[in-house]
Amino acid sequence: MSAGLAATRMNLLRAARRLDRVAHGVALLRRKREALVVRLFGLARPAADARAQIADRTRRAYAALLPALARHGRDGLRAVGWPTRELAVTVEPASIWGIPVSTIGAHATLARTLAARGMAPGGIGAATVAAAGEFEALTELLLDAAPREALLRRLGEALARTSRQVNTLERRVGPGLRGQIAAVQGTLDEREREEHLRLKHLRGRARYSHA
Repeated sequence: MSAGLAATRMNLLRAARRLDRVAHGVALLRRKREALVVRLFGLARPAADARAQIADRTRRAYAALLPALARHGRDGLRAVGWPTRELAVTVEPASIWGIPVSTIGAHATLARTLAARGMAPGGIGAATVAAAGEFEALTELLLDAAPREALLRRLGEALARTSRQVNTLERRVGPGLRGQIAAVQGTLDEREREEHLRLKHLRGRARYSHA
């Protein structure tokens, strides 16, 4: 019998109730794990497509940047881009199976016209205008993909944590409780047999003395 657990009917009932709670917890965690897997699979394809779009847009943006650098140089492009633009986004909290996540809400449109950029094409060149447009489009894609990527990471972490919890309950806690229950039940059964034999012996002695 497991050390520290006295062989009593009360302990036997408590261990049995704990085992029932463990079984219920395993069932809930399994459902949670299945829901997380379904959600992850649902996000996997859009995330892969978004990564491919980001990779393609990144190649295009840096390819467009090279001619602009060749014309203005690094310092010249910094001067063209001054003053920097402040981008405000709204972050909205959410929860999935108790997992805190965030989504990006409304934000200003990143793509701007020449007038909004304050650039004169004749002065800065078509390559610089094209590079600015490509990087604005790339930033838009990154903003759209960021919440999904964060959600994928959090769901993956939650899935791994839930799987560990299921394994712990199924492979350690459950078997340990079943072992305790078996040990306590065995000790109680042995005591009951000993008590039965003792009473039988006492009844035999009583009959012998009356005879």
